[in-house]
Amino acid sequence: MDNAHHTLTQLPDFSQANILILGDLMLDRYWHGHSDRISPEAPVPVVNVGLTESRPGGAANVALNIAELGASVTLMGIVGDDQAGKELQRLLEAKQIECALTISNKQPTTTKLRVISQHQQLIRADFEDKAPDEATLQALESSFLTILPNYDVVIFSDYGKGALTRIQPLLLAAREQGAQTIVDPKSNSFQRYAGAGLITPNFKEFQAVLQNPIPDNPATPSTPGTPSTKEAYIEQAARNQLKEFAIDALLITRGADGMTLVQPDSTPFHLPTHALEVFDVTGAGDTVVAMLGLGLAARLTLPQAVTLANTAAGIVVGKLGTATVHLEELNEAIGLATDPNHRSIDTLKARIKQAKIEGEKIVVTNGCFDLLHPGHIEYLTAAKKLGDRLVVLINDDDSVRGLKGPTRPINPLPDRMAMLNALKPIDWVIPFAEETPAQLIAALQPDCLVKGGDYQVHEIAGADTVLANGGEVKIIPFKPGYSSSRLIQHIQAQTSSPAHPKPNRETETC
Repeated sequence: MDNAHHTLTQLPDFSQANILILGDLMLDRYWHGHSDRISPEAPVPVVNVGLTESRPGGAANVALNIAELGASVTLMGIVGDDQAGKELQRLLEAKQIECALTISNKQPTTTKLRVISQHQQLIRADFEDKAPDEATLQALESSFLTILPNYDVVIFSDYGKGALTRIQPLLLAAREQGAQTIVDPKSNSFQRYAGAGLITPNFKEFQAVLQNPIPDNPATPSTPGTPSTKEAYIEQAARNQLKEFAIDALLITRGADGMTLVQPDSTPFHLPTHALEVFDVTGAGDTVVAMLGLGLAARLTLPQAVTLANTAAGIVVGKLGTATVHLEELNEAIGLATDPNHRSIDTLKARIKQAKIEGEKIVVTNGCFDLLHPGHIEYLTAAKKLGDRLVVLINDDDSVRGLKGPTRPINPLPDRMAMLNALKPIDWVIPFAEETPAQLIAALQPDCLVKGGDYQVHEIAGADTVLANGGEVKIIPFKPGYSSSRLIQHIQAQTSSPAHPKPNRETETC
């Protein structure tokens, strides 16, 4: 399957999508705090909890991902008649998610508590009962069948907590209504999902359903027809499952190895991972299935929907805990796929806001960065050490000409941005056209503003707003003997010297 035909250049309109989700609901609680000592009672860290938060988890996180992108979504599942159930419903309704929940007076709301210090999860405690009573199951299933005709896409989010104990007749009912069905599985057999439109196991889940696990490094086949590569094993095993259980498609998410979509009559469609950094994989599967549902509801082809899901997964694994993907982040990621220098101020503001929520310190600096040299590298490395994220504001070409004269810049803006984006210390690069970046700095509200040279703080553009917002301003001396202007003068002197004549057809080399 040709990947080029399934590239997304822009997002579809999600506002008309209307999706039904049935699955296991849970409340994810997070306790954040500082830890600097070991308990005298046991060899465990003591965490001084300073922040607590709750987020929808499981199928509720799938719904949250969909609602975040402006689509309509109805969520069905079981919650207990308890405080956690009420809190979960309140969080969902605050995001305009239609809740058609079945309340059980016998089964508690599934709750997961994570204790986190310095961005590290120290322990997780689960509170759950995986066996809903018969009356609760019947009420849930009856409610599902009643509202099913109103939806074109149905997602079944199976976390093995009991809501989908009898998924088979519900799945077949959805298919008979003409709905597209997506199953996020949690079972060692696909038999209970027979007849599904699309099943989305991760690689570990896919291995669990196979009689013969897929080897990492297959040996050269000794008999004809035996797969010789890992990808060939995956394809053959997937096709066997499709045929045996009348499944339309399998999307196998493979972590760092990307995603593989297998359909009966098509060449497998493989996408490498889009993750720039992996911070936490919690909830990544929820994001994948949510984006698949959104893509199909918005009339994308299945490979295009997979491309959308892969892009979103690459974003969400860079966040802490169960998280959602924002429209600005998706637009940015799609733009960067077609133009590595694509970056909007609104997108950057959203990324900075999210980073601050996750406790990261934002550092901003600015400059022309025309010809990169060791002085720049040393300066940018020192700037990054002042925080967690480094944002570089770069003068556009007209702005550089205003500062340096009509012969500058040597390198146009796209080239200068590409070079900066390739440097390890830099997280984000964005251009500005004004004489100074003061207005942009005020909009971004960094925690730390950095300038190179021998400036006084009051001379630095944007310093007043950073200080007024409680931030700090730092000055880092430049590395002696290095500057773009001096480098240009040196090159000009060398090329104009009689010892270094200008190249002609006889002397020019590649």
